[in-house]
Amino acid sequence: MMRNKMFLFLSIFLFGMVAGVNATDLDGNMETNFCEPFSKACVKPDYLKPGDKVALISPSSYVAMERVEQTAAVLRGWGLVPVIGPNVGKKAGLNDAGTKEERLSDLRWAFSDDEVKAIICNRGGYGSIHMVPEISLKGLASKPKWIVGFSDITTYHAMEVCAGVMSIHGTMSTFIGPNEGKDISSLTLRDLLFGRIPEYRISPNPYNQTGKATGTLVGGNLCTFFPLLGSAIDFTNRDEGIILFIEEVGEPFHNIDRLLNMLVITGVIDRCKGVILGEFTDCRADLDFESVEQMISQYLKKYDIPVIYGFPAGHDSPNLPLVMGATTTIEVSQTQARVSFALDGEKSVVDLTNPQPAK
Repeated sequence: MMRNKMFLFLSIFLFGMVAGVNATDLDGNMETNFCEPFSKACVKPDYLKPGDKVALISPSSYVAMERVEQTAAVLRGWGLVPVIGPNVGKKAGLNDAGTKEERLSDLRWAFSDDEVKAIICNRGGYGSIHMVPEISLKGLASKPKWIVGFSDITTYHAMEVCAGVMSIHGTMSTFIGPNEGKDISSLTLRDLLFGRIPEYRISPNPYNQTGKATGTLVGGNLCTFFPLLGSAIDFTNRDEGIILFIEEVGEPFHNIDRLLNMLVITGVIDRCKGVILGEFTDCRADLDFESVEQMISQYLKKYDIPVIYGFPAGHDSPNLPLVMGATTTIEVSQTQARVSFALDGEKSVVDLTNPQPAK
């Protein structure tokens, strides 16, 4: 076990060193020391308007073109102009969405093209970590635009937040298309992209910790963002304090327990003003706990901070959008929990305590 912990610390240290050199900007020009951390408030990309172009790219794992075309049809129905990345639909290795160079090419195109106003990723999976040394934060900061996704896309959320740009942890083509954009996850994402800001109200959970807190929202898939800790794109390392969001899929309890221990040891939990726990889907119980929530509560109940359990975001449905990098307030009482974002725009209450049929 000690050997494993030493390996984890060494991996984080070496990654932080590597991530700080040999970076290239969005046009492929070499930069050095690109990962100088940002602690300033994140800027909000422009909301979309009818006729705006939205890129659909696959920067991680392969997804069938049929799903992408379905999502493109949904976006057209929203009044947007979908543009599918030139390399979408390609496959390399066991399940990569093309070679690293092809995926990187689409990523750079989507971020650098002035006509593209937002980016929706087609799928997560694996592969985003390959892009960290290849994309500069300075380049991302120069052209703020929304990037949408979850799971492996958590790495890009970390890069955007460290560049000082907000992003959206939300549903992707693997769900938008098959659901014809009519599910609550897709509809709430649509509203958010057009400037209708959700305020979430969800039912109480017996493990919730009451209180109110405000901080910068960061996080996502635990196994994806954990390797970033201690690196130059550690988006948890913010002076103003954070609201940490965590979700996971397919991990046994013991691995989640190990990573939670490391969040404590590395000081991440000490920086939390509040925590939002999302979905823990298909996580195998191999420790003596009745649920993931019970296991996590053994750590978080020691901290005098509000905690929301069971927020509907992650690898299940619904997967409601969260604005990474936004100043976020969580308020937890015995009767409900609320999540709101300090963003300009029309406010829209999304009430999960009394859900209404999707319109």
